[in-house]
Amino acid sequence: MKQRRTSLKDLAARLGVSIATVSRALRDSHEVGEEMRRKVQQLAKELNYRPNPFAQSLRKEAPRMIGVVVPNLVTHYYAAVLDGIEDYASKEGYSVISANSHENHEREELAVDNFVSMHVEGIIACLAQDTVDYSHFEKIGRMGIPLVFFARTCLQDKFSSVVANGDVAAQDATNHFIETGSRRIAFIGGPNHLDMVRRRKHGYLEALRDHRIPIDRSLVICGKIDYEEARQTTLELLARDDRPDAILAFNDIITYAAFDAIKTMKLRIPEDVAIIGFTDGDSSAFVTPKLTAIMDQAHVQGAKACELLLRNIGGDKRIYKEVVPMILKIRESSGKK
Repeated sequence: MKQRRTSLKDLAARLGVSIATVSRALRDSHEVGEEMRRKVQQLAKELNYRPNPFAQSLRKEAPRMIGVVVPNLVTHYYAAVLDGIEDYASKEGYSVISANSHENHEREELAVDNFVSMHVEGIIACLAQDTVDYSHFEKIGRMGIPLVFFARTCLQDKFSSVVANGDVAAQDATNHFIETGSRRIAFIGGPNHLDMVRRRKHGYLEALRDHRIPIDRSLVICGKIDYEEARQTTLELLARDDRPDAILAFNDIITYAAFDAIKTMKLRIPEDVAIIGFTDGDSSAFVTPKLTAIMDQAHVQGAKACELLLRNIGGDKRIYKEVVPMILKIRESSGKK
């Protein structure tokens, strides 16, 4: 059974008093006796009542709000997804509140809790890289609050999601490396428990298998999504006698960390080390050499996630699994031939 939000009317009915009395008690008004204030506040706590800061005297003027949780708002990908969400929401008469989890589970959980307190009509979320406990999302599902995931998802049997076809894109990129002369191809990814990482790694491995290239597990590195850590990982790979001759990088943070490490080692791109990154930021066309990139179509993903959320808010309870195709943009950094 879904738990709906507790209202002032619910509290009043349980206590056999007026809504005005409950409202005053929750505000610690002197107009309500101490015993009644205590009873109201205790029941409100038991029933998880949360005041709505957006409530206005005229209900029809109340803003229609949705909340969005992203792991790292300063990256191009998440900024572009948010832009897509805001564009779609605005056309449908909704405003958007965003929260940055900073790749931290506790901040993600706090953001979700704050959105519930704000009485948003629905939530769009992308998991922080260290999130492995999904109970905060299960809780809002039980409360009946519409929720859609994008990119990094969980609980796919309960909530709609929008993802990219990262497996196909990674396979195409690895095939391109092989067809243009690379053989020792490294994959630098994020945490293995993220479905986005698993999809992209799977596509990379499938391409190696298709070409009967032995899989060297020491070239498959999945760790923290962090610029300095990814840069150090790349430097260590390139210092080996059997260094990789190509790198497929999981996202824009890891891509530019690897790109910098190759330059630091004074190796040539792509002659010594070819590189392809998952990123559709403008900077990929302005570095030297120009970066071959797997483009996310992040704005499209954001708009689609918002569309699914508003369907759910409107009463459509079906669970959708949308896949947005990625685009391989071949430039100068990837081909040896």
